Amino acid sequence: MIAWLGMYDFGPLQAANDRFWQALRRALGDGPERLSRDLDPWQAWTAPDLLLAQTCGLPFRSRLHDRVTLVATPDHRLPGCPPGYYRSVLIARADATARTLADFAGGTFAYNDPLSQSGWAAPLLQAERDGVCFGAMLETGAHVASARAVADGAADVAGIDALTWQLLKDHDPALTRRLTPIGVTVPTPALPYITAPGGDAPALRHALGTAIAALSPADRQSLHLHGVVEIPAHAYLALPIPHPV
Repeated sequence: MIAWLGMYDFGPLQAANDRFWQALRRALGDGPERLSRDLDPWQAWTAPDLLLAQTCGLPFRSRLHDRVTLVATPDHRLPGCPPGYYRSVLIARADATARTLADFAGGTFAYNDPLSQSGWAAPLLQAERDGVCFGAMLETGAHVASARAVADGAADVAGIDALTWQLLKDHDPALTRRLTPIGVTVPTPALPYITAPGGDAPALRHALGTAIAALSPADRQSLHLHGVVEIPAHAYLALPIPHPV
């Protein structure tokens, strides 16, 4: 069996994620001893023996929704978002004179991946609503890399999911001091937990809630993880997908 929680599992959070998994395993009474960290996300998401993984809303609605079982959505208690929702924080350099997304029309937009809801879809849909067209696109491969591209002047603006932005403020304040938020996107359902087809979603959902409640206050705060909510698949599938560049 595979358990994969790689969406928010960078260095400083790995020990807390390991404790979270052990609490989950106890609540389930089953599961692998350790989280898988040597798998490509798509290998984990599509594995026939997947017990639990976290994916992103855009891969779920574009490629995975009919290949996996939706389990639950984490609640991170993000400002301005309903339970189980998140949004993108639009960032620019702290010394930039421009202060709204419209001011960056014709500039360079950095994005982590064209299958990212928070780094790609939500910011581009917000730009479309605001009548903003970027002059160039820079694919960086990761939210942190997009933030650094903006801070270093390789790009003018980027969309960073609100939880990643908070984690960067927690763990890399030297980077976030070089950046400034210039707006936010409309909240959308956060990164869902999934299991393989035929998996026991109710049992996994209950175990997730039990494990989160069992975490120490320090680990809950470190992971910004406060519970799970049941958001139906159609709430993900109803969201539009921007046209590729």
